[in-house]
Amino acid sequence: MRFVILSVMLFAATPLFVFGQQPSPTPSTRITASPTPSSPVTTSAYSFPDSKTRFKRYIKGMVGPMTIGKSAFYAGIGTWRNSPEEWGDHWDGYGRRFASGLGTNAIKQTFIYGLGEAMKLDSKYYRSQNKDFGSKVTNALISPVTARNREGKRVVGVPRLVGLYTANIIARETWYPSRYDWKDGVKTATVSLGASVAYNLIKEFIWK
Repeated sequence: MRFVILSVMLFAATPLFVFGQQPSPTPSTRITASPTPSSPVTTSAYSFPDSKTRFKRYIKGMVGPMTIGKSAFYAGIGTWRNSPEEWGDHWDGYGRRFASGLGTNAIKQTFIYGLGEAMKLDSKYYRSQNKDFGSKVTNALISPVTARNREGKRVVGVPRLVGLYTANIIARETWYPSRYDWKDGVKTATVSLGASVAYNLIKEFIWK
């Protein structure tokens, strides 16, 4: 059984590498990393996405290949570790973990999109336009907790933070086993923020 699950995990991970290695954004959509969340960026290097583009990002974030691949991959890891153990380590447990991942992500993406529209903020990650090591690292570190307003300035990333923490808390308080609560959701969301930094570093220095 574990061998089969491992095979599924490897297959599911394929979109993470295939779709992750896409061309860098054009100069009109890339922005220079700033040292502090309130620092302005060069307006000529950033263009706030239109409503159609924002909605497409929302749909892609909900059901795109990367989303499906990540949910399948992490469901495989959870089944391999049998976590939560109440869900079991067979196909029914894998299915519950896969559905849980999709559900949590749907809540997160909906909050990000809804709050982004209401607050006029862009939560998308952009690689640093500066090529030096420090700028790339700074951009990777602050992007998970910041967003950009219409002028291209970095501000606190309320949509992403609220979406991430709310989604994980709701999941632990509703469909997870009863021994989980909101504190587990906060812990998972915080770990996810750290993982986002690591993923951003990979995009800055490896995926071009």
